[in-house]
Amino acid sequence: MRLLIVEDEKRLAVSLARGLTAEGFAVDVVHDGAEGLHLVLHGSYDLVILDIMLPSMNGYRVCAALRAAGHDVPVLMLTAKDGEYDEAEGLDTGADDYLTKPFSYVVLVARVRALLRRRGGSGSPVVTAGALRMDTAARRVHLGDDEIALTAKEFAVLEQLALRAGQVVSKAEILEHVWDFAYAGDPNIVEVYVSTLRRKLGPAAIRTVRGAGYRLEAP
Repeated sequence: MRLLIVEDEKRLAVSLARGLTAEGFAVDVVHDGAEGLHLVLHGSYDLVILDIMLPSMNGYRVCAALRAAGHDVPVLMLTAKDGEYDEAEGLDTGADDYLTKPFSYVVLVARVRALLRRRGGSGSPVVTAGALRMDTAARRVHLGDDEIALTAKEFAVLEQLALRAGQVVSKAEILEHVWDFAYAGDPNIVEVYVSTLRRKLGPAAIRTVRGAGYRLEAP
């Protein structure tokens, strides 16, 4: 999943990005409200972590502008403020959840995963496709009774396919959601990871649809 962090405290933003990248997310970071709004409106993000006190355009205005434009990306607001009024204002502008600084990183990750599951229409962190079972909260994959060890990137690629099992997912969509916008390498990196997943899940688990992308078949 691809996340955008809009946070002007650079040390906090970098720390969050490193942690979330280690969790298997593709993460982009900006420090300005107007720039964050532009990226969301012209990009493809699964969730936005949005600070309220930002230069050029505060988080309330960014969120309100997103909703006014009809954008339904989940927004998790961060603020150093505290109080029911501030929380109500954030939620009233269209935020989906709210955390007051200082916050627990573990809680933030749990909120992020919960919002992503809610957007996917499932309250459960477990995604199944035939004998394949992915627990997106515990980051574990089972094929039948056997647990399959995956790297963070392998898990992220498989998650994109599993969430749309039986449907074709293009290489561009996988690149967009698994690698951040700073990635300037070979787009064929997706083929490398698909090949690795086939070795671990079985050669028939992921089918190549020529000219279109990849489809996860129920193993």
